[in-house]
Amino acid sequence: MTSNLTSEEQAAAAAVERSAATSQLRFATAGSVDDGKSTLVGRLLHDSKSVLADQLEAVAHASRSRGQEAPDLALLTDGLRAEREQGITIDVAYRYFATPKRRFILADTPGHVQYTRNMVTGASTAELAVVLVDARNGVVEQTRRHAAVAALLRVPHVVLAVNKMDLVDYAEPVFAAIAEEFTTYAASLGVPEITAIPISALAGDNVVTPSANMDWYGGPTVLEHLETVPVGTDPSQDPARFPVQYVIRPQTTEHPDYRGYAGQIASGVLRVGDAVTVLPSGRTSTITGIDALGAMVDVAWAPQSVTVTLADDLDISRGDLIAPSDHAPETTQDVEATVCHLHDRPLRVGDRVLLKHTTRTMKAIIKDIPSRLTLADLSHHPAPGELAANDIGRVVLRTSEPLALDAYEDSRRTGSFLLIDPADGTTLTAGMAGDSFAASADGAEAARDDEGWGF
Repeated sequence: MTSNLTSEEQAAAAAVERSAATSQLRFATAGSVDDGKSTLVGRLLHDSKSVLADQLEAVAHASRSRGQEAPDLALLTDGLRAEREQGITIDVAYRYFATPKRRFILADTPGHVQYTRNMVTGASTAELAVVLVDARNGVVEQTRRHAAVAALLRVPHVVLAVNKMDLVDYAEPVFAAIAEEFTTYAASLGVPEITAIPISALAGDNVVTPSANMDWYGGPTVLEHLETVPVGTDPSQDPARFPVQYVIRPQTTEHPDYRGYAGQIASGVLRVGDAVTVLPSGRTSTITGIDALGAMVDVAWAPQSVTVTLADDLDISRGDLIAPSDHAPETTQDVEATVCHLHDRPLRVGDRVLLKHTTRTMKAIIKDIPSRLTLADLSHHPAPGELAANDIGRVVLRTSEPLALDAYEDSRRTGSFLLIDPADGTTLTAGMAGDSFAASADGAEAARDDEGWGF
């Protein structure tokens, strides 16, 4: 491989990267209480043969002890005692399974309003979100909340699973009305792709196998869609971002002057010979070498972990960002962002916190909280003064040092950050830099009020 790749070689490299990316899908599930979310996950695991025999026997035993004749597949994910006692999901449950076509990391998130922070945690790294709706109830307030959170987190693919179709006699008009209402609402928030699937998680209709009861539906089952939805992007389309995690200075006889910068490429492509800028210092240099797993290469792309060497001996340490000189992000100490507060202690104006962005951690102060989003009706309240647990709002921060921060809309990796309690190191808040919501899917800007909420 050379630094002067032909178009065919570039296309081949991009194809390899896309193939690697689509071999694994991270997705999250969300839905109102009793919409059958955990049952769907259990059915998906069971029917895809991803449940071990002893796990299934334990679920069957627990179900019999509760007076149920058939195994309650929801127990495959609801592992906490409180979850099983109440029949609800409280914490995010991660499950790992695979089919011959793809590997999956599944985050089963709670549906209650008071566990919004858990959904934000589970969906923050998801490439797809499955939003469940009870066919008898249709789109409710909580459905709109979950669509709003998916839009806020820039989840690129959303599946509307209209569940419990068996309880409405598998009626096509019921499904069509729900799908139209949800699609219109989610598209207005900027969700780029929405797929609606009618299912019965309890009976298994259209979860893994096509339903004989809904011959009017010609689309994919849930698993078929999960296996075929395109994920990952061509890394050459995004500006390169390389947060330095560790500086390698062996200072041995064999490598007396070696200075390498190790980390994971957050986005884009790095090539030997590229002119780069180190932020926040602004110093410039040229990439002279890329070490990937002990082999010297001329090209590397996200999300590979590599060691980079530069032509100049610059003062670079953990937390610095290496970016192409012609597409380097601007640095700033004034950050405006949308945040979800995760901690029980409120976040208030004047609070001093630590801000963690990629591999960099610095001091910051909350200068203002312009607005808080009310999840009950998706309205905003100006100048709330503080954010309580599960609140989503806008904040203005002042950092102690310049920060190279992308807009979250441009990069979920380098546009996000955490706020941390400097006293005990607990995570307080998850933040997303820039505007709250993307433009609507048809290209028109969503209606925005003075505080920037896209509703």
